[in-house]
Amino acid sequence: MSGISKRYGAVRAIRNADLDVEAGTVHALVGENGAGKSTLIKILSGAERADTGSIEFNGAPVSITSAQDAIKLGIATVYQEPQLFSELTVSENIFLGRELRKGGRIDWAAQNAKVVELLELLGLPRRYATAVVGDLSIAEQQQVSIAKALAGDATVLILDEPSAILTDAEIEVLFGVVRRLTSTGVSVIYISHRLDELFQIAETVTVMRDGATLGTWPISELTVRSIVEKMVGGILTENEGARTVDQSLTPRLELSDLGRRGRFHDVNVAVRPGEIVALYGLVGSGVSEIAACIYGIDSYDSGSILLDGAAVSPRSPRHAQKLGIGLLPANRKAQGMFSFQSIAFNISAGHLPLFGGFAGWMERAKERSVARDLIKRLAVKTPSEKQPIGAMSGGNAQKVVLARQLVERPGVLVLAEPTQGVDVGAKEEIHRIITELADEGTAVLVVTSDLPEALRIADRVQVVRGGTTTDEFGPDATQVEVLAAAAGDTSEGAA
Repeated sequence: MSGISKRYGAVRAIRNADLDVEAGTVHALVGENGAGKSTLIKILSGAERADTGSIEFNGAPVSITSAQDAIKLGIATVYQEPQLFSELTVSENIFLGRELRKGGRIDWAAQNAKVVELLELLGLPRRYATAVVGDLSIAEQQQVSIAKALAGDATVLILDEPSAILTDAEIEVLFGVVRRLTSTGVSVIYISHRLDELFQIAETVTVMRDGATLGTWPISELTVRSIVEKMVGGILTENEGARTVDQSLTPRLELSDLGRRGRFHDVNVAVRPGEIVALYGLVGSGVSEIAACIYGIDSYDSGSILLDGAAVSPRSPRHAQKLGIGLLPANRKAQGMFSFQSIAFNISAGHLPLFGGFAGWMERAKERSVARDLIKRLAVKTPSEKQPIGAMSGGNAQKVVLARQLVERPGVLVLAEPTQGVDVGAKEEIHRIITELADEGTAVLVVTSDLPEALRIADRVQVVRGGTTTDEFGPDATQVEVLAAAAGDTSEGAA
C-alpha cells in the first residue's frame, strides 16, 4: 500500500500511509486510537475506498473496491469479537454463504472433511467440526473465525486486536496458531494495543500517528518504550511515586466471606477511602462474578457486603447506585453504551431523576451542562456533547461510560477491565482519572486481567484463585510473583 489517503468530510482519517508486508511474516500495525489503523485496514479489506494511493499484491497492481475483491485476492480479516452465529455448528459457520454442493444439495461430508483439515492446522479437535459454536469458549470461537478466513484460501490474514478478550494461556494458543500459519506462507497483519506481546510474535512493526505511517522497523530494533514514544510523539515520563493510604480508616467497601454457589466462596476484600485495590485472577477464577454481585447484577448466598461498616445487600444495579456504588462494565459495547445516542444521553442515562424538571420533563440544558463539565474533566476528545458515542474511538467511548458513573459521585467505584481495547494514550488518561478519583476519597476496586495494569495502578493487588481470594501483594511485587500466585504456585512469596 503506497500513498494512501482517506477523508470523511472535513476529517482526514489518513493523510499519507505506506504499508509493505512480506510473505510468511507477522507484521504489527500499531498506533493510538484515531491514528488511522482501522481506516487503513478497512481500505485493504475492501470495506472503504482510498481517495489516493495504490495497492500492489504479489507484485501486481490491484483494485480493491469491495470486500469480495479482497476475498478473491486472499485477504481476510478476523475481528476482536468473533463474527459467528452461536446457534450454528462450526462447519455451518465456516461455509455459510459459500456451501459446498453436490447434485444441488449441500455436501456435508465434503464440508466437514475440509473443516477437519482446518481445525487440525489450528490445533483444535476434529470433533469440533460438528460442535455448536455457542458451546465453545471465546478463544476457541476466535480460532473458528480464523478457520473461516482460511477456508477462503486467505494468504493475508488481518488480526484486529485478537488478544484483547483472551487470557494469557489463550494468547499462547493464538500465537501457536499464528506461527503455524506463517510457516505455510500466510502473511499476518497484527493489530494490538498490548505492545509487550509484539515481541513474542511479530518480526516487523509499522507505527501510525495522526493519519500517517511514521515508518517501519524490525522488532529487534525496538522496545515497548520506544514504540510508545513513536506513537504519542513524545518522551514518556517516569511513573509517580507510591501513594499512601491511611490503613487505620474504616473500609469504605468490605467483602466478608462473600460467596455465590458454584462461582466463588470465602472472598475477603477491604477497600478504604482513597485506596485503589486490584482484584486479579485468571479466567475461571471467579473474579468477574464478584464484581457482578457487588453491583447487584447477580445475587450472593453467603457472607456479606459492608459499606462504611454497615451491611448492605444490593438487589439491583439501581439499588447499588442508590447505595453509592458505581460500576464500569467490562463489555462497554453490550453493557455500557447506547451507540446511536449522543454523549450527553449516554452520560445522563441512569440518572434521569436528577435531570427531571417540571412534570417529569427532562431538563436538556442541565443534561448538556453536566455532560460538558465531565467531557472537560475527563479530557474526552469530541467536537460536541451531541456527537454519537458510536462514532468515537474506544478510549474516548470508555471515558464517556466512566463519566456516567461520576454524575452522582459514588463512594465506591468498581472498574471491570477499565482499559481493555484502548490505546496507550487513552490508557494513561484513564489511569490518571482513576488516581484522581482515589485522591479525592473514592474507594476504587479494579477488576482486571491486565497484570501490568494492576501492578502499576493499584495500592494493593488481591489474587483470586479457585473462586476465593488468596495472596495479597504490594505495588513493588513483580509480575512473576503475582502470576505464579494466580496459577497456584506460591513459592515466590506474597507481600
